[in-house]
Amino acid sequence: MVQAKLSPDLIARFADITGPSYALSDDGDIAPYLVESRGLYHGTSPLVLRPGSVQEVSAILALATETRTAIVPQGGNTGHVGGSVPREGAADVVLSLSRLNRIRDVDPVGNVIVADGGCVLAEIHKAAEAVDRLFPLSLGSEGSCQIGGNLSTNAGGTAVLAYGNMRHLCLGLEVVLPTGEVWNGLRRLKKDNTGYDLRDLFIGAEGTLGVITGAVLRLFPRPLGHEVAFAGLKSVKDALALFERASRRCGTALTGFELMPRLGVDFTTRHIPGVRDPLATRHDWYVLIDISTSDAAETATRMMEALLAEGIEAGLVENAVIASSGEQRKALWHMRESMSPAQKPEGGSIKHDVSVPVSSIPDFMAEADAAVMAAIPGARICSFGHMGDGNIHYNISQPVGADKQAFLDRWREINHLVHGIVLKYHGSISAEHGIGQLKRDELAAVREPIEMDLMRRVKHAFDPAGIMNPGKVVAG
Repeated sequence: MVQAKLSPDLIARFADITGPSYALSDDGDIAPYLVESRGLYHGTSPLVLRPGSVQEVSAILALATETRTAIVPQGGNTGHVGGSVPREGAADVVLSLSRLNRIRDVDPVGNVIVADGGCVLAEIHKAAEAVDRLFPLSLGSEGSCQIGGNLSTNAGGTAVLAYGNMRHLCLGLEVVLPTGEVWNGLRRLKKDNTGYDLRDLFIGAEGTLGVITGAVLRLFPRPLGHEVAFAGLKSVKDALALFERASRRCGTALTGFELMPRLGVDFTTRHIPGVRDPLATRHDWYVLIDISTSDAAETATRMMEALLAEGIEAGLVENAVIASSGEQRKALWHMRESMSPAQKPEGGSIKHDVSVPVSSIPDFMAEADAAVMAAIPGARICSFGHMGDGNIHYNISQPVGADKQAFLDRWREINHLVHGIVLKYHGSISAEHGIGQLKRDELAAVREPIEMDLMRRVKHAFDPAGIMNPGKVVAG
C-alpha cells in the first residue's frame, strides 16, 4: 500500500532533492497540476516536484519506493483520460518534467534528434526545421505537450497515415525506474535485435512503469512539395471511396486524410476566431487531403489536381479548393484542429476516441449514429478524425436547450453503447488518447483475461511497490 498521507518530514526529504524553489506545496502553486485538460478529473496532492536533472528524478523515485509514496509523472498535462493528474483524496506526489527540456543532440545525417522528456513538441519541430528536417508528429496541443508525455501515451495525431505514431517515431529511450535505477537505452539504431525490446514496454505505459527522461526520435527530410485541399462530399462512403483512390494514386505521398461533418464546420466557423468556410456551397461531409512529395513541388501539385479531377468525374467530390499559399494550408489545418474545442461553447459533449478498420468506418458510423439518436433524441453528433488510419473522434454534443449536467451524467451509458459497436467491428476503445482513469475499468472488461493478467505481471515486475501512477491503466 502506498502512503495515505505525507508527513512534513517526508515532504522535506523530497524537497531537499530538488531544492525548495522546485518543491511546490502552496495550494495556489499546485492547483494547475491537479486538473485534467477537459476538467473531468480534479485530483489532490500535497506536493509537486520539478526536478532539473535525471539524477534528481532518480533520487525522487528511490525515495518514493523506500517510503511507498505514490508518484504521478506529468508532462504538459494535455491528456484527456485523467492519466497525468493525481487521484482525488490521495497523497500522490506530482513529478513535473517541465525543467528537463534540453535538446541534447541533432544529427541530420543520421536523421535523429535526442531530447529530454520535458521538451515541448513545438521546440522539437523548430530544432528539426533548423537543420532542414521534419519531425512529423502533429497535435493541436503541440505548443504545450511534452515528448515524455507523447511517448507515454503513444500519441498519434494527424500524420500517422504516413509516418506512424510515437512508437514508430522513437528509436531509443532513457527511463528512470521506480527503484531509481536509470536505464540508458538511447540507441540510434534502426536495426537492433539484441533481446527484448524494452523500449516498447514504456511507450504507451502512461507512466505506470517508469519515467521517460530522454528519447532518440526519428527525423525525415523536409518535403519539397506540399499541397492541401478541402473537398465537400455527400457521404462517408464517398469519402472512403476517395481515400482508396488517393492511396492508390499517391502512395506514401498521401500524408493526411481527415474526415469532417458539416456540423463540425458550423461549430468552428461559429466559435473559432478567423475560421471561415473554405467552400461557397454547403456539403454534408468534408475531407482535408494533405500530399507531400520529396522530389519537386510540381509533383505534389499534379497529384492533387489529378486526384480531385478523378474524384469529381467519379461523382465523389461535389466541390473542392486547393490552398494557394502556406497561410491557406495552415488555415485549412487550423479548422480541422479546432473542431474539438469548437464544441465546448455548444454545451456538454460526450467524447469517444475510437478506431475501427478503415473499410468499416461508414458502417460503424451509421450504426453508432442510429443507436445514439435512439438513446438521446436531438443529440448533435460531431464525428471527425483521421480517416486514413481508422481513428474517429466520435463526439456527441447535447441537444439544443438540454440540461448540460443531465446530459453529461449519461457519459458512461453512451460510452458503453458506442464502444459496444466499436468492438463489433473489431476496433479499439482508445485509439490515441490512452486509458488513464477514464477507461481503466472498461479496459479490463473488453480485454481477454490473459491480456490483463500479463499487464499486471509486467506492472508488478517493474513496480513491485506500486508507486508509479497508481489507479491508471491497470488496477491491482
